[in-house]
Amino acid sequence: MTPAARLEQAADRTPALARAQDERFMRLALALGARHLGLTWPNPSVGAAVIDQNEGGPRIVAQGITQPGGRPHAERVALEAAGAAARGATLYVSLEPCSHHGRSPPCADAILASGVARVVTTLEDPDPRVSGQGHARLAAAGVAVTTGILAGEARRIHRGHIARVTHGRPAVALKIAQTADGYAARASGPRLLITGDLANARTHLLRAHADAVLVGAGTILADDPQLTVRLPGLETRSPVRVVFDSRLRTPPTAQVVRTARDGPTWIVATRDAPVERERRLADAGAKVFRVEGDATGRVALEPALRNLAEHGITRVFSEGGPALGGALAAAGLLDEVILVTGGSALGAPGIPALPPPLETALQKNFEPIGSEMAGADRFDFYEKRP
Repeated sequence: MTPAARLEQAADRTPALARAQDERFMRLALALGARHLGLTWPNPSVGAAVIDQNEGGPRIVAQGITQPGGRPHAERVALEAAGAAARGATLYVSLEPCSHHGRSPPCADAILASGVARVVTTLEDPDPRVSGQGHARLAAAGVAVTTGILAGEARRIHRGHIARVTHGRPAVALKIAQTADGYAARASGPRLLITGDLANARTHLLRAHADAVLVGAGTILADDPQLTVRLPGLETRSPVRVVFDSRLRTPPTAQVVRTARDGPTWIVATRDAPVERERRLADAGAKVFRVEGDATGRVALEPALRNLAEHGITRVFSEGGPALGGALAAAGLLDEVILVTGGSALGAPGIPALPPPLETALQKNFEPIGSEMAGADRFDFYEKRP
């Protein structure tokens, strides 16, 4: 059957069946792209699938994902794998194909050269260098273009890319752990271990899909965390470790500094932080950025996040606890909240996990999107309302 006949046959299907098939294969493209979240910054992690429609039904010809570092793009990976079998087929892509010349030629050109007959996407890429131009170029060349398939799911997966190109900052997800009675830590004394091994492993998986993991200097001084991914087989997926530390109190002996040559550690300080402390941290391998301070002398959060975006970061996973979480909420800089509730109560007064700015933001500005159990611990996921 010729490509034109296959397209005519597809058009004869009822709209409901055609939509169901488009959603089926778009879910595949979205799942593929989700695999490399945290690896492709500053580019979005896109998934693509080449599907051949023949008499026996649809057949997956090839798949592709944006590669680590952001090149090559998913479309090129899938089309190169498909080869001549791409001619007359349908290409499903989890974001609009690029149409501008960057470090590589436009994906729209590769699609046209492949002979693909139809392209299905989720939404327009908000990057002003693309923003509908990829769809337009394909349509002008006679390729059938369908967009808007699973757009809501795509916005969630591409939240970091969208935030960076539209707001000039990365998307921020906050993870807060609390006891069954709502506390993040003891009022004083040793560190409180709230969650079990399964929940801790789930947290490491969340880290693995972030570009950067963020804490404040207080967390470094109190807990001396590694902030790495320590799941078997995913050790190389550790994100950039970022510390907001206005006065550069992070000691060179901290684990994030001692291992800075093995995995990047960025420390964001105010402009008047002591220069000699910066030298010690830089000598140990950490990278220090300076931004303006806020009215209290702390790192100004929005400029700090913009600085991260300027260096390519699109997705930040904050594990800095209630103080940093409350400050991000008060500034309107949270896009997602992950509340992890342990199975045991503290049974005594402690530090509340949800300070007033965070609790108010959750009630007014966020909506629940799912929950799951990890052993005795519960994960509740919230995202900011549009």
